[in-house]
Amino acid sequence: MPIHCPPSLLVSLSLWILWCFMMPTHCLPYHKTSPCTLTQKTALCSKRKLSSVPLDLPNSIEELHLNHNNIQTLQDHSLSRYTSLHTLSCADNSLMTLGSKVFDNSTNLTNLNLAANKLHHGYQETSLALAMLSRLKVIDLSENQLEDQMATVLLQNMTSLEYLNLSRNLLLRLDENSFSNLHNLKELDLQRNMLFELDQAFDHMHKLQRLNLAFNYLPCLVDFEMTQLLVLNASHNALEWFITNQDLQEPFQLETLDLTDNNLLFFPFLPTQSRLRNLHLSQNRLSFYEHLEENAAYTNLTTSVQFYNLKGNGSNVTAQLWDESLHGDISSLDLLDLSGNQVGYLPLGFISKMPSLTRLRMRTNCLTVFNLTQEKLPRTLYELDLSNNRLTAIHADQGSLRELANLSYLNLSYNYMESLPSKIFSSLSSLSSVDISFNSIGICLHHKRGGNVGEEDQSDCVVWRYINSLKQLYLSGCNLQMLPSSAFTGTPLVHLELSNNPELLFEPSSMTELTGTLHYLGMGNTGFRDFDFSPLHHLKSLNIARNSLTQLPASLQSLELGLLDLRDNKLITLSSRQANTLALNLKTLFLSGNTFDCCHLDWFQTLKGAKGLSIMDREDISCQDLTSRTHRVDCLNSRLDSPICGGSEEESVYWYILLVIVPVFSLVGISIIFILTFNPRMLPKTIKQKCWKPTSY
Repeated sequence: MPIHCPPSLLVSLSLWILWCFMMPTHCLPYHKTSPCTLTQKTALCSKRKLSSVPLDLPNSIEELHLNHNNIQTLQDHSLSRYTSLHTLSCADNSLMTLGSKVFDNSTNLTNLNLAANKLHHGYQETSLALAMLSRLKVIDLSENQLEDQMATVLLQNMTSLEYLNLSRNLLLRLDENSFSNLHNLKELDLQRNMLFELDQAFDHMHKLQRLNLAFNYLPCLVDFEMTQLLVLNASHNALEWFITNQDLQEPFQLETLDLTDNNLLFFPFLPTQSRLRNLHLSQNRLSFYEHLEENAAYTNLTTSVQFYNLKGNGSNVTAQLWDESLHGDISSLDLLDLSGNQVGYLPLGFISKMPSLTRLRMRTNCLTVFNLTQEKLPRTLYELDLSNNRLTAIHADQGSLRELANLSYLNLSYNYMESLPSKIFSSLSSLSSVDISFNSIGICLHHKRGGNVGEEDQSDCVVWRYINSLKQLYLSGCNLQMLPSSAFTGTPLVHLELSNNPELLFEPSSMTELTGTLHYLGMGNTGFRDFDFSPLHHLKSLNIARNSLTQLPASLQSLELGLLDLRDNKLITLSSRQANTLALNLKTLFLSGNTFDCCHLDWFQTLKGAKGLSIMDREDISCQDLTSRTHRVDCLNSRLDSPICGGSEEESVYWYILLVIVPVFSLVGISIIFILTFNPRMLPKTIKQKCWKPTSY
């Protein structure tokens, strides 16, 4: 029977055929056998063991990712079909060269990633290919073993670039010819090369805003005058000096300066007009020398230093070791990090020059005394880190503490303090986190209402009551003897660390005020034997490591813990009930350092099979068998064999054999004795026949 199509269907079919004739690539289906994955107009072809660019992709793709393949050359015209391509990534392919005509039809390409290849082999031909990319904005040439001249050749005609990554190459020295045509560059990454000299390499790059020079070998940055720069990272070099051109009238736009891990001896000479917000100076040898002349132990010393040939004109400049006019404008600083230096004091008025400072980090220095009254810390300060110094005292009065109304984080740990103003912390209205670990500071038994903090109010204990803002408190290693009743009344602690106080005694109601707020409790190495955890029904994390516990506290079964640390105790086993309870809620568990019984590990199988529970030190958990041999618990089968526990089926067979052999030998012995008793001549006769033999002579 003939089939008649409706006129509308015939018209639609005709139009479809005409469209496919004019635009064939839109009608052909994508080959299912292709190794790539298509996501809209992005082709994902990474890690497919490809040796060339796939030719069966849709012509309309805009992004092509070919990372981690085996492509050694991008052949001419291998990308000619993909005229809409704006992103091409060929990282980690062992690429040695790019065909000079490979980008002839890639006029829309703006982003090119060639990182982790071997372009040092064919860099000259590759440079001809890159010269065709008139719209390229971003290129990554990192980790290609490029030397100075190679990089210059590759980049000589790339005038449209805005971002350039040359990190992890072999660059030694840069001069005015290295980036001569990169007038539009905004970000340059040169980290992890071997740079030791920069000779006017960036003078013409007036749009450069971010420069990364980290992990090189630069000895100094002198006469720095890149006023347009926003971020400069020169960390992890060998810098001894950082000196800006302070004669410039134009204000510097620099917001972040990172000089971490260098050899700076002096505070950097910053611009006289600056917007600097973040100054990172940690891990240097920086100090202040204003008091050097006052030290009678040193004679014939000067308080000035001479800088020769700073501008190459043979003149010299003499500067005082501390001169605010030379050290520049620090009025906009938000963060000052001086950690890991040799600072023994701060010059008078130094901090007052930073009225916007919010974070002051001075851990691991040589401070002996810190006077909050003299230093006049700004009201904006919310983080103060003075940990790991040589502090023996903190001086403060009520007025200076009132000025610190925004201070939220205070770290005084790892010092030598034995006394503090007893109500110093209760006078800080916004204090959220305090760490005084490893100082000999106790907890006051009684709270005295009223009164002001003064210089004479020094005490060997601190009041922790009625600090409404305090959430985190670290008292580890403070030689605490007693945790008194209601020690934290009116203080809604969420995190309390009491570890490393081995002689600490807990009064029964010492934590009753924390039942509704406490989430983390650290009681490692406190020597406790029994403690009722059941009132702390909001507790989520508990550290009771290093306490010589022989059994798990029964009160833990009433908690819904997410983390439990039981390391380095004397636990032998856990009951099935305890294991099942812990398995319900625990997410993280530490168990190593205990000597468990290898013959009673059913609890371990329960915990190991619990869904969502990670036993973090599982490979380090050990147990002992009946012969005191040590085994890794994770290597034992769930059903233990006879050599370990002496209770399996194989051992029962040995016992049966032993039970049979003993009576048999006993019966044979008795028979021999019986025969020899009634026939005593048999034995000598037998011995004579078997053993006596005539000699040959």
